[in-house]
Amino acid sequence: MPHIQEIQEEIFHEMEVAIRSTQNLLFKVREEDWEFRPHENMRSLRDLANHLIAIPAIDLYIMKEEPHEKIKELEEKYNKLTNAEDMSVAFEDGYNKLKEYMQTLSDDNFLHMKTKAFYMEKGQSQAQWLIEIMTHMFHHRAQVFNYLKQLEYDVSMFDLYV
Repeated sequence: MPHIQEIQEEIFHEMEVAIRSTQNLLFKVREEDWEFRPHENMRSLRDLANHLIAIPAIDLYIMKEEPHEKIKELEEKYNKLTNAEDMSVAFEDGYNKLKEYMQTLSDDNFLHMKTKAFYMEKGQSQAQWLIEIMTHMFHHRAQVFNYLKQLEYDVSMFDLYV
């Protein structure tokens, strides 16, 4: 396997850890806790979960330079999800589309083709995008974990590496 694909596979593996562990955390949430927010200026648990599970799909649209209106439409679709089962399916679907796109890129395009988000001044390579998507997912997974800790759920570091 060429080196670029080996690196991609390592990143995909880590993203799959983020997805599985996030799904496990979301399936623990009791119905009455979805609207919890640690502070009034923070997202509710449901809003945070919907944002997190949308990251692969939304960022794929952004990195492919889709129009802002189309991105907003996709965000609205994710924002309508209300339970862990639907969120889980949507998370995997977005990830699978992202992975498929990345695997179709030549090594040169993965490393050097730059695309620009509607909110950025400069473009990023597809490799940079993939790493950013992964770190974005882990950032918000940590927030979900902390919300559950604040709600006194029985969660530990073992829930993060399943």
